[in-house]
Amino acid sequence: MQTKYDVIIIGSGLGGGTMAYALSETGARILLIERGDFLPVEPENWDGEAVFQDNRYTTIETWNHHKLKFFYFVGGGSKVYGAALQRLRKEDFGEVIHSEGVSPAWPITYEELEPYYAKAEELYRVHGATGFDPTEPPRSKPYPFPAIPHEPAIQRLEDRLRKQGLSPFPFPEGIDLRAGGKCIRCPTCDGYPCRVSAKGDSDVCCVRPALQSGNVDVLTNALVQRLITDETGKRVVSAEVEKHGERLMLHAGLFIVSCGSINSALLLLRSKCKTHPQGLANSSGLVGRNLMTHNGGIIFVLDLWHANRDQFHKTLGVNDFYFKSPLWDYPMGNIQLWGKMSPYLVKSFAPQMPLWKIRAILSRSFALSALSEDLPDPENRVFLDASGDPRLQWKPNNLNALDKLMATMKDVLQKARYTKVVAATAYHRELDTIPQVAHQLGTACFGKDPDTSVLNPFCRAHDVENLHVVDGSFFPSSSATSPGLTIIAQALRVAESIK
Repeated sequence: MQTKYDVIIIGSGLGGGTMAYALSETGARILLIERGDFLPVEPENWDGEAVFQDNRYTTIETWNHHKLKFFYFVGGGSKVYGAALQRLRKEDFGEVIHSEGVSPAWPITYEELEPYYAKAEELYRVHGATGFDPTEPPRSKPYPFPAIPHEPAIQRLEDRLRKQGLSPFPFPEGIDLRAGGKCIRCPTCDGYPCRVSAKGDSDVCCVRPALQSGNVDVLTNALVQRLITDETGKRVVSAEVEKHGERLMLHAGLFIVSCGSINSALLLLRSKCKTHPQGLANSSGLVGRNLMTHNGGIIFVLDLWHANRDQFHKTLGVNDFYFKSPLWDYPMGNIQLWGKMSPYLVKSFAPQMPLWKIRAILSRSFALSALSEDLPDPENRVFLDASGDPRLQWKPNNLNALDKLMATMKDVLQKARYTKVVAATAYHRELDTIPQVAHQLGTACFGKDPDTSVLNPFCRAHDVENLHVVDGSFFPSSSATSPGLTIIAQALRVAESIK
């Protein structure tokens, strides 16, 4: 392989993969570096025991007492995500008052990002419908694909929710469900790799098309240890890369970091030097700080009177409680369906329960996800200790919103005459163990003031003129919506500015 490129992109998830695709048409020589390999297509892709109990596709790292699960593959975490691709609400871009604090305003408006949302939905094959979601922001174009129809159990849920006066809406999903498409509406979508390449992930939608351009290379199983600047500290000139124990020095004119919020921050901190003693691009002291992951819970709904033979559950959402409502003066959050539950996933939550009993319960039940906003806190952070090892410091916040959302939705479902409704959350105020690193956000927030942000509104570092960070790191607030589509849209916006 060559050692000098025009652009080096580090990380191939929704940010990095989309950047590679968007910049490939420029003719620039681009290198995409991925810590993992291409995820193999194999029977275990759809084996719940292999995926959820054996953690076949998961790398588990322990930092102090925190166990973190990462997905190091081409495509990053999007290889196993639920393909939930929803826009932030227009109001999320402004300051939002919560019961426990303030969600800060963004340095860009919804209107500035809206055209790129539309492009992102086309690129990632998003299905949806307008006119149902009461919090829906304005759109310049309709969804590129129609909403995914409900199967019987979920249709019953929608009907019962409407009788309660709610406004359930078709949930936006990025899958290849169309005439001649690859999706077979199987039960192994949310949480699994897709064996038939039907999921709208970064690998399928962006990396593979980018590689076909002829001017994009990919280097897999390679860990970027640090970025090296010139003597002025104003420009990155090379990346020090470790591959199978070998050290490589790779050079480029432009560097884009897209490792995920946690690992992007660690890379910048490992890259400290004489001109950047606190870490690369860290004159503000904010790199690694304000880590957010969303507050989440799960609601199991048992319906003994109806067998649930549905295969594809994730087709419905509820945003009636997203902002303040007659029930509460503050935002609660979003409700969306989980995908078809694997018995082995439930077993990981309830190891004492026998599989036969889990299967019996799942045959007459479904699950909802409750998602609430956690607030940026500079003390929630990743950092390096004195020996250079990664560490995590984290405490949950704004849990009143999640508690209120869970209680409100549980009450709605009980009034809808379901047999049993059980709500559970992994968050407790007295604990400081982060329950998941999905939706990791905020460790290099963007803004207009270099003293209070790491990146400018186009995700370029204030301190380093040829360095961009394009993943969930740039979020100054988390909203209560899956961040994937916003990361994709911002990547398209940043790529256009670079062009």
